[in-house]
Amino acid sequence: MTSITTTEVQAVLNDADVLYAQDEVEAALDRMAAEITANLSSKNPLLLCTMIGGIVTAGKLLTRLNFPLTIDYVHASRYRGDTRGADLHWIAKPTESIAGREVLLIDDIFDEGLTLKALIEYCEAEGAAGVHTAVLVEKKCTKQCNFGVDYLGLHVEDRYVFGYGMDYKGYLRNAAGIYAVKES
Repeated sequence: MTSITTTEVQAVLNDADVLYAQDEVEAALDRMAAEITANLSSKNPLLLCTMIGGIVTAGKLLTRLNFPLTIDYVHASRYRGDTRGADLHWIAKPTESIAGREVLLIDDIFDEGLTLKALIEYCEAEGAAGVHTAVLVEKKCTKQCNFGVDYLGLHVEDRYVFGYGMDYKGYLRNAAGIYAVKES
């Protein structure tokens, strides 16, 4: 992980461009929850929160989903505190059985698609009846995988973004809005 001081973190936040204010993100979460409810409320889904970034999106969606479901998590990362993705590193696999279940993978950002693709393949290999994806932000960039997400909140340009679960060098996941690091 890259070493950074809290003063440097605060400077990044103060200088960042606000892409979406908190109320805009919350409205996107409302819309996503309505779509998920319409499609999955009768399917007893297993929601898999992708740690660490997906924790805010999953938590915000959970309070909006008023139907029977179970939740677990998966922890796989390509970033590990850095600002560029590398090889996928598995930290924890779900403890709940996936076999025969409708699975909803929840993550913070869909950029190149490699992490989400690996998670989908894992769920399919474990015998999921169906695999669905919910992602708060899709980055407009070249995808290395040819698929789209099922439930999408917002689009952002191809910039380094943080807030609502997405981090800047391990910090700022708790920022109440979606920000982009100032381009130099």
